[in-house]
Amino acid sequence: VMRLTKPTLFTNIPVTCEERDLPGNLFNQLMKDDPSTVKGAETLMLGEMLTLPQNFGNIFLGETFSSYISVHNDSNQVVKDILVKADLQTSSQRLNLSASSAAVAELKPDCCIDDVIHHEVKEIGTHILVCAVSYTTQTGEKMYFRKFFKFQVLKPLDVKTKFYNAETDEVFLEAQIQNITTSPMFMEKVSLEPSMMYNVAELNTVDTAGESESTFGARTYLQPMDTRQYLYCLKPKQEFAEKAGVIKGVTVIGKLDIVWKTNLGERGRLQTSQLQRMAPGYGDVRLSLETIPDTVNLEEPFDITCKITNC
Repeated sequence: VMRLTKPTLFTNIPVTCEERDLPGNLFNQLMKDDPSTVKGAETLMLGEMLTLPQNFGNIFLGETFSSYISVHNDSNQVVKDILVKADLQTSSQRLNLSASSAAVAELKPDCCIDDVIHHEVKEIGTHILVCAVSYTTQTGEKMYFRKFFKFQVLKPLDVKTKFYNAETDEVFLEAQIQNITTSPMFMEKVSLEPSMMYNVAELNTVDTAGESESTFGARTYLQPMDTRQYLYCLKPKQEFAEKAGVIKGVTVIGKLDIVWKTNLGERGRLQTSQLQRMAPGYGDVRLSLETIPDTVNLEEPFDITCKITNC
């Protein structure tokens, strides 16, 4: 069993010195001759070559776990009715990951049965990949064995939310997202899926010359342990906004959908549970301002429209 992961870019530690030092230009020349360095930028740690994974690595919640399973006949006899089954045991459930449940008729000596499994990880904690193989020997004896592979699923992001209930029934949501992995990640999408009573407007872009630009810049990378704040405004739908008593008691706002990419484009996705707010208490009668002028002239009357609602 082997985990399938993307390769990584080769990194080297540049060693250099000034020309007047004892080695002279020796270190610089060695870096230029090194095939793993970038030509013209030898002092950069990141090279152009790819390296294959040397260990299992980390796997995070929301990513896809991929594994290659190979059953090899080491004997000099033909075996029959080979059935390979791969299950993933978590703290709460057992999942069958086998691509096919049909048995292979026979397996000749030095031949293999290969299978690749994929699973989107949705739980944190210990996972055990259970690979079971059953087969029949030439004498008709039924054989069976299992192998276990344990790995840990880690939490990639820390999400905190803050709510502000405006007087106009609008709800502002601030979502603080922190990268708690050891490598930078590209934030592909952070969106809010509102509940049925609200429409949402995201406040993370600025209109410049008719084009919408992200407030985080063109490169939306999130470095390890960095935090980014996303802001959203939720407005009640028209049919619910007129029912002050109904919208007052709504606590479910919606859920966040977060998509990111790491390393060489490995994709991960998390969706939070339904976000809950503390319902504001208005009492029996509520007063709100509908219209008020921005500026008024001294000693001149001006109009203010108020709205009194029986809650």
